[in-house]
Amino acid sequence: MYRGNGPAVAAQFNDFSAGLPGEPAAPPRSEPTRLDTRRKQTLLSLLNALNELSQSDALGRDFTQNPSFEDDRDVPTVDEQLQVAGAEAFNRFQKRINNLDKELRNFANAARQLGSSVGILSSAFRLRERLAKILFLFRENAADLFPRKCQRQPRETLVNPNLMDRRRKAVRQKSSPGRVRPVVDDSLDAECFPEQFESFASDVMTFLNCLNEFPEFTDEAVNASIKSLEGDLKYWACCLRTYKGQFKYPAVQRYIHDLTAEMGEHIDTITGTLSMFIEVGVPTIRFAQKHGASNLLNLSTVATFFSAVTATTLQFSYNQTGDTLSDAVNAFWFSSLVFSIAAAVNSLLGLSWKQAMYRSPGHRVPWWVLIWIKRSPLVFLVMSVACFSAGLVLFTYSTGQGKVTSTITTVFTAFTSFGLAAVSAWFAFEKWAFVQHRGQKWLADVLMDALRRFLSLRMVAVCWRMLSWGQRRMQAAGHSLRRVPSLTASFLTSGTEKEDATTSESILPMSRTPEPLSPIRQSTDTPFGEPSLSPTSPGSDGTTTPTGSTTFSPRDRLTHAIRSVMMLQSASAPSGPFSPKRKRTTSSALTSGSEVSRGRASLEPVTTLRGSRVATLVPKLKSLQVTQDLAAHSALVRHLQFSPNGKFLATSSWDKTSVIFRVGDPCSPHRVLAHPGGFVGQVAWSPAGSLLLTRLNRAIKVWTEEGVCRKTIERPHNVQSVAWLPGGEAFMSVEGSEVVKLDLNGRVLDKYEFHRVLIHDVAVTPDSQRLLGVGPILASPSGLQPSKSRVEKQLLVYNVETKLIENQTPVLNDVRDITLARNGHVALISYENKAPPQLWKLEMVKSSQSGSASTARLTLRHTYMPKMPVDFAGPSYFGGKDDQLVLCAGKAGDIHIWDRESAALLHHVRAQPVGGGDLTCIAWNHAAEHPFMFATGSHDGAVSIWTTPNYEGQPGDGSRQLTAQSTPRSLTPRSPSPLDFGSRTDSPDSQHAIYTSQPFLTLSPSEENGPRDRLVTFAPPHT
Repeated sequence: MYRGNGPAVAAQFNDFSAGLPGEPAAPPRSEPTRLDTRRKQTLLSLLNALNELSQSDALGRDFTQNPSFEDDRDVPTVDEQLQVAGAEAFNRFQKRINNLDKELRNFANAARQLGSSVGILSSAFRLRERLAKILFLFRENAADLFPRKCQRQPRETLVNPNLMDRRRKAVRQKSSPGRVRPVVDDSLDAECFPEQFESFASDVMTFLNCLNEFPEFTDEAVNASIKSLEGDLKYWACCLRTYKGQFKYPAVQRYIHDLTAEMGEHIDTITGTLSMFIEVGVPTIRFAQKHGASNLLNLSTVATFFSAVTATTLQFSYNQTGDTLSDAVNAFWFSSLVFSIAAAVNSLLGLSWKQAMYRSPGHRVPWWVLIWIKRSPLVFLVMSVACFSAGLVLFTYSTGQGKVTSTITTVFTAFTSFGLAAVSAWFAFEKWAFVQHRGQKWLADVLMDALRRFLSLRMVAVCWRMLSWGQRRMQAAGHSLRRVPSLTASFLTSGTEKEDATTSESILPMSRTPEPLSPIRQSTDTPFGEPSLSPTSPGSDGTTTPTGSTTFSPRDRLTHAIRSVMMLQSASAPSGPFSPKRKRTTSSALTSGSEVSRGRASLEPVTTLRGSRVATLVPKLKSLQVTQDLAAHSALVRHLQFSPNGKFLATSSWDKTSVIFRVGDPCSPHRVLAHPGGFVGQVAWSPAGSLLLTRLNRAIKVWTEEGVCRKTIERPHNVQSVAWLPGGEAFMSVEGSEVVKLDLNGRVLDKYEFHRVLIHDVAVTPDSQRLLGVGPILASPSGLQPSKSRVEKQLLVYNVETKLIENQTPVLNDVRDITLARNGHVALISYENKAPPQLWKLEMVKSSQSGSASTARLTLRHTYMPKMPVDFAGPSYFGGKDDQLVLCAGKAGDIHIWDRESAALLHHVRAQPVGGGDLTCIAWNHAAEHPFMFATGSHDGAVSIWTTPNYEGQPGDGSRQLTAQSTPRSLTPRSPSPLDFGSRTDSPDSQHAIYTSQPFLTLSPSEENGPRDRLVTFAPPHT
């Protein structure tokens, strides 16, 4: 295929023309110089014209030629918009990596103030090195995809200038005097992505383990974010091992480039949590370590002071020897001195160990070392105090002190020793309770549980009930005794109170009238269906009577109840199935064409029109308008498709029906196919156009074009999609990870396994040798699942004869549908949400194992980018002559039409602000070339036919004058429904009946409201 090399060719011709006879460098001639200049200009103009013709010819060629794979690599990188978008995505990823590296550097600087920080410092340093390697690989990948926007960096940038150890080793080795050569990893290339991802996962987990070695503070956010990144890294590494040897293929490179967005989200989360850890966690750890160090320092001070006290008191007894008491006193006091000195020394040792930067983490130190450092100072100090107290008691008896002195000293020593032992035991059992119950119970709870178990013993329970009964009887007796004075006083004063009450009632009569209520309170307090009563109501004579005495007749109560029900109905008024629905009026029908021409059919200016072929398409696309609006269904239109001969249009909906329209001017309902079994998800015409498949959840129905159900094929699994074979003798049913080949009678002809890929859609090549399937993988080859990122999707090329997958291409977007062009050379891949459709080339390459055999693989040709992000709906479609167009509908009502070869946006139909309706699907009529025709389905069940309208009147008149024949709803108050006109055919599952009516006529409003004759005939069951 020719490419844009016109200037180079012209330069070659210019160089060659310089040596031709008659040029100024040639021997002198008789013609003047002006003629030579004119000849040169004429030659240059001819060369430019030749160059333009070659470029036009290159644009007009189809994909019948087989360019080399290297040429295909450069096709997606030509589009400047993709170059800019890809470079921006990489720059965002690079910024995220740099932010994380900055936070790791700040964390390392802050962690130097902590004890035992060498582990976290070394792990942070290794993690920063790994980030540099990951960024280098992604930069190399981006430079291959977007060479004009992303620049490569030398490998020397991988060397961290902070590698002091390596520099010292290099200096000691003195390999080259006066110059130290940095250590560069020359083996780092694209094939190292899986290994680097696994090493990255190992490094982040090492960093997390070192971070959790500080028991003073644990951040769950840091743990969750790092573990999530580790899970996704292992998943990506395992999936990428499948594509070993293909990391230079553009498709795999684009998948790796798309991973920057997924990994960037993880890195942003870790950066934020690490920043919070620096602000909160590091000061908390530092405070806890300082608190522990101060405790050890205080313990050392107390032990030193106590050793001085012990040495002082020892001076009074060390010379008293010979008897048992004196020897015991000296033994206890010498032991106390030894323990106090040991406590002081071990406290200082523990203080130095806690503040040491290069000490080993706790799980790397033997248990006896930790016990000696952490527990021995306090134990030695307690033992020193106990020995000193025992020696002090014995000293009072050995020196012959008085009985009072000896007794008091013994009692107080025993009391303080008991308290010391009890508190020490409480501390020890608190630790035991925490370890035993994992912090769910405190020691007090454990003691209460033990007490309940003790009281639940039979003898103890009997004794406890007896004590409780005696206590209750004693309390009752005491209460009775306390009530005797009050009962006597109340008996004496009761007669006087009765006399006073009688006197006051006779003198001051009082009427108790309820307080008036506010209207709001009255309305809330009044029961539903009853009238609101005021405190007093006027009687018949004008006097005021109490409310309680007011009575209503049964007639009044019935009147109030009816009024309440009427008010309730008018207030709620739910929109049920019989609520008024939207009707298409004559005025809207007559004015819709002009509105579409002004709003929806606005043409975006095509910046570059290459060749006359593209230029001739634009006027045709610009003239496309909605010429017919069919009320096809009462629910969402799920799928629609024109028959190959262009005579019929089949639609499917969630209202459990599928409608066959006869294409014409106007389009009329031909048959209504009822599906009582469930929603109709897809329709598919056979290659000959004589049969129609409708797909249900677990069934496939085969219909004729006349609406007769030939066969209902039940399937044991959910049917995701159906696709005809090119010959029309059988079709493919996609069921999970398996594609089943069925004939028209439902007999299984063959099965094709795709193992761990959940197939969403398939397409069959024209030679029926290969299947093209799309779908997500169920798990990685080792069974891993992503923790946060999206699962990997694959585009598969499956060989039907060998039953092997010849090629698998990874993608990250949610792929749903695949459509193969009629020539079988290119496939159109549709994605969900805002991912644009892509064109993939199916090319044959020689297998590396055997030179004679060839395998097929998919290579990306184009990505059809809209002007702005659009949420696409339904599958994309080929259109135009020889599938030269690509159509895609947006959920908001946008319609995009691109040129297939150049990926230029030729036509953009904007969404209509009011009444446009959300689109769900689109289909092109390949049999209609002059003019073009396609159909769209919407959420409200309407189907719109787009084509070039028939104009009447002056040629220059831009207004659209429609007749009743061109628009079936032009003179009727509403659109004709397939349920009102045409035929209805039920499947053999329900009732075999065919409803026919008079031919479709355009009725006036008066005629339409009148009675209509309808003929009902029942057809015999189809055998």
